[in-house]
Amino acid sequence: MYHRLWIFLNGCLALISIVYIWLFSPHDNSLVVLAQLLAQLAMLLFIVNINMYFIFLVIRKTSIRKVKIRLAKFSRYFMKWHIPIAVLGTSTIIGHAAINLYAIAPLLGWGHVKLWSGVLAMVTLAVVLFAGWLRHKKASGFRRRFHLTAAMIFLVIFLVHMFIPV
Repeated sequence: MYHRLWIFLNGCLALISIVYIWLFSPHDNSLVVLAQLLAQLAMLLFIVNINMYFIFLVIRKTSIRKVKIRLAKFSRYFMKWHIPIAVLGTSTIIGHAAINLYAIAPLLGWGHVKLWSGVLAMVTLAVVLFAGWLRHKKASGFRRRFHLTAAMIFLVIFLVHMFIPV
């Protein structure tokens, strides 16, 4: 039951972001459109990675053995891709930030809330990556919670950044 709700919410988030970015924030500049494409791709990659938490949550909380086995097999396969997806998402978002710093920031002004929320999201992403690196080097309960907490804070900050109007 909860997994269907979670899949629905993920789909809604992807759809809402597509509608918001392409219908309510259109741009004539092809460089800015490229930045929007990079942002959309990075958002999807980060959502895929953040969903790992919810997969593990369902594995822990469900009492249905078949669901546990199926999700455990899936998560074992998917965890091999967690770091490459994070690296790809990070490099994509760096491209998005570089283009926007070049093309949009001078027009908006360096004090605009959209710009500073993006900077805050980048700093939070750096913390998530650092926490993930620590966890990769030596797993512990503290490092798992640190990585998870940083990732959830990043999720909130980047969602706020995404919906701040330009």
